[in-house]
Amino acid sequence: MADAVIPAAVLRNLSDKLYEKRKNAALEIEGIVKSLAAAGDHEKISAVINLLTTEFTGSPQAHHRKGGLIGLAAATVGLTTEAAQHLEKIVKPVLNAFGDQDSRVRYYACEALYNIAKVVRGDFIVFFNEIFDALCKLSADSDPNVQSAAHLLDRLVKDIVTESDQFSIEEFIPLLRDRMNVLNPFVRQFLVGWITVLDSVPDIDMLGFLPDFLDGLFNMLSDSSHEIRQQADSALSEFLQEIKNSPSVDYGRMAEILVQRAASPDEFTRLTAITWINEFVKLGGDQLVPYYADILGAILPCISDKEEKIRVVARETNEELRAIKADPTAGFDVRAILFIAKGQLSTEWEATRIEALHWISTLLNRHRSEVLSFLNKIFDTLLKALSDPSDEVVLLVLEVHACIAKDPQHFHELLVFLVYNFHIDHSLLEKRGALIIRQLCVLLDAERVYRELSTILEGEADLDFASIMVQALNLILLTSSELAELRDLLKQSLVNSAGKDLFVSLYASWCHSPEAIISLCLLAQTYQHASTVIQSLVEEDINVRFLVQLDKLIRLLETPIFAYLRLQLLEPGRYTWLLKALNGLLMLLPQQSAAFKILRTRLKTVPSYSFSGDQVERTSSGNTYSQILHHIPSGSQISEDGDVNQDVGTCNSHNGINFTTRLHQFEQKQKQHRVHAKAQAKSRKISTSSSKDVQGLEESQHQPPLDSSGPPLSRSSRKGPGQLQL
Repeated sequence: MADAVIPAAVLRNLSDKLYEKRKNAALEIEGIVKSLAAAGDHEKISAVINLLTTEFTGSPQAHHRKGGLIGLAAATVGLTTEAAQHLEKIVKPVLNAFGDQDSRVRYYACEALYNIAKVVRGDFIVFFNEIFDALCKLSADSDPNVQSAAHLLDRLVKDIVTESDQFSIEEFIPLLRDRMNVLNPFVRQFLVGWITVLDSVPDIDMLGFLPDFLDGLFNMLSDSSHEIRQQADSALSEFLQEIKNSPSVDYGRMAEILVQRAASPDEFTRLTAITWINEFVKLGGDQLVPYYADILGAILPCISDKEEKIRVVARETNEELRAIKADPTAGFDVRAILFIAKGQLSTEWEATRIEALHWISTLLNRHRSEVLSFLNKIFDTLLKALSDPSDEVVLLVLEVHACIAKDPQHFHELLVFLVYNFHIDHSLLEKRGALIIRQLCVLLDAERVYRELSTILEGEADLDFASIMVQALNLILLTSSELAELRDLLKQSLVNSAGKDLFVSLYASWCHSPEAIISLCLLAQTYQHASTVIQSLVEEDINVRFLVQLDKLIRLLETPIFAYLRLQLLEPGRYTWLLKALNGLLMLLPQQSAAFKILRTRLKTVPSYSFSGDQVERTSSGNTYSQILHHIPSGSQISEDGDVNQDVGTCNSHNGINFTTRLHQFEQKQKQHRVHAKAQAKSRKISTSSSKDVQGLEESQHQPPLDSSGPPLSRSSRKGPGQLQL
């Protein structure tokens, strides 16, 4: 039927290799279709369209396909307003031609669809998704002529969509979402262009579907093309402004995307993501509460970003987020946020670790019971943080520990774990021990901390560690300004029940170290007991380690902390036991040591006069020390027995302190240390001997065997050196 309608010459020219002949043939077809449409003969029109589709657009010959495309466009022009009922048969073959191997065919397909679209306009929308998909591919065509034709068609389609009321954004978004992951720069430009155009249409709510393609836009921010980055950034800025002005926004889905993009290796992407998060925290309200943990996980690393702009925005966002007082009943996940902060404590960036600790502290203050229920999960991490190279981090960790330790149970656990960590990591004790103990004393009350530590160390099985730990605690006690009140309390051990209780409490563990006990007695002014302890020392106690610690004590005696003790030397008659204790220490020191010279110089300054109130009495100039011991001036004085006019410590008990029991306690503990030291020495000796035996055995295996055929040794030849022969 179509062959009868269209002359054979027209059909022949439609497939000619010359464009002018194909164009003239198309004009003939346009006139024929127009007359058929005027006559209302749609059956013949369908036959013409079917002929063009089957015989031409489906032909293996390229010129036939070109003619078929131009013929379909001509038929549409001829149909004008009646083209809608034939549109599906016309458009499908043209869309198929977009994938043709011949670039000229693809070009003519763009031209044909352009002419079809101009005629049908709004009726064209029903094929929008297929046309969009085809244009998306053509935008990256290898032939620049095809690209140019596709751009012209694209602009026309955009005009049609913006003026149409039949466009369905709901049907289009899934296709857009799938195409957003394409990396081709031409396709990306095409996609951003469409997003911008659709967003400009008042009747199309692109903001409501932003979560579907937001990730793709952020992905474009790291494109190698500056133009694409700029276009994507412009689109994102426009959407962010719309979010600020919109009363209803789906913050939750977008927050998940932003959190991922905040960790992007691309600097510009991170900055844009963290800027969006900042605005979301300000605007999101209750919608964002379930996402706080994820947001925090994105913010904390950015606080230490190498780019200053990112750091500034991240810090601001972090402060705003922490200022929000959300309730667990509203979806605030304490556990999730706590674990995010815990995870960031192991990061290499100091600023991030500091902010993570601030978050843990904030959670403890606001949701203490919830945090403590997860204490077992975070406690080890907090303890490890005490070894952090940053002093600021360590101080913050201690504040967190102190906050946890407000409860007696957790207080005990903290100090037990702390001692355990010092035990397994001696470098922690050496490098951070003083800082940790001093800060805990400030935060948790020095007396309480020292009493608890003493109780723990009293039963410590590792005697060597107990001795080292006690020496460290003793040095902190004697030198730290934070423990001044504790020292003042100990100075009143003989007259004050609180001081006495503290002295007795510390004494039990201080027994692990002779020099620590001596220091404690000098600090508590129990000079007779100090002298007795010194006299009780045996040969095994006076080793190199003891002398090193004693050297430190002698030097400490010259510091302002022991100024009261040096002033007491102005009254040698009253403080006889002090003189005896100090001279006892002098006798233990090697004469060539610096400590010996320091102490001897100090003792030489002890006056031969005893200054007691307004009365000055003089001892004989000869044998000053022995004379002082026999000269006790009258007047009220405090001694270990509490009586006046009595030498210090003539009784064994005062103010409830049984010094005989204390001395026995010290001697027993030192006996344990001596037994332990001997066992260690024996073990080392056996180990050394065993290694020598093994070495000797190996050497003997390499020596030639003895000649057993020689004469036997005589009795005289078997004698040892210096033995007489029989």
